[in-house]
Amino acid sequence: MKHDPRMDFLTAGLEAHLPVDGARVVLVGAGPGDPELLTIKAVRAIESADVILYDDLVDRQVLEYARAGVTMIHVGKRGGQVSWKQADIHKLILEHARGGQTVVRLKGGDPFVFGRGGEEVALLRSAGIKVDVVPGITAAVAAASSTQIPLTHRDLSRTVTFLSGAGPGHGLPEFTHIDLRALNDGQHTLAVYMGVKTAGALGRELLAAGWDESTPVLAIENASRDCERRVRATVGDLARRPKSLALTAPAILLVGRVAGLPVEGQLDIVEAARRTASPERELEYA
Repeated sequence: MKHDPRMDFLTAGLEAHLPVDGARVVLVGAGPGDPELLTIKAVRAIESADVILYDDLVDRQVLEYARAGVTMIHVGKRGGQVSWKQADIHKLILEHARGGQTVVRLKGGDPFVFGRGGEEVALLRSAGIKVDVVPGITAAVAAASSTQIPLTHRDLSRTVTFLSGAGPGHGLPEFTHIDLRALNDGQHTLAVYMGVKTAGALGRELLAAGWDESTPVLAIENASRDCERRVRATVGDLARRPKSLALTAPAILLVGRVAGLPVEGQLDIVEAARRTASPERELEYA
């Protein structure tokens, strides 16, 4: 039978979805930093890996669970620094998986919370490669636990929004995709990831959306790590003097009434446009 090139797209599509023998990729959430917050399933996945592609924020103690002889490749990304492109990470994953190896894609936090895990799952499915996902503790939950600030509270917060402070390609977001005015009901918590560079813009957007400038903000750097630092401020501080928080990445911002509750441990306070390490009177709610 004569070959019909017009039918090539059909066979090409089928081949792309045929399973690749022996290939397996596991997207593993490494959690916020503290290696003790790894799940048992995550540890088992790391121990079984032939190749580990790990993010910049993965704690080195987490990598110690890998067996001897494993290939480890750092594929970290940091805003404002030389970083791996996602397309190149995709190529690496496919290259090693198609070689019949067990590949662990080790991500800080949870793969499906601002971790681009969805893109990698779609890639692997389309290539016919078996993929599993192991969840990890995301930064907002870790920050809430270490400071003992609840993300939800029956009297103070009935809903939570996870918001990225970084736009596509680590650019600055415009926050136009979210109705901040609708969230200004006094019963909502914003958990802002990657918000160090955009704290000022976020504060101004919140004020423009009608949020009270005295709304509490709690910033947590390096949640769950030994070097964790907490800073209390207000939406007004974010808008007018974001540098007074002296934040460094990685940090998460909790915005809302719950952020004014008593914090467990040391707390820095933004007061008179300067940072101090002495606790002020904590806000308490009935």
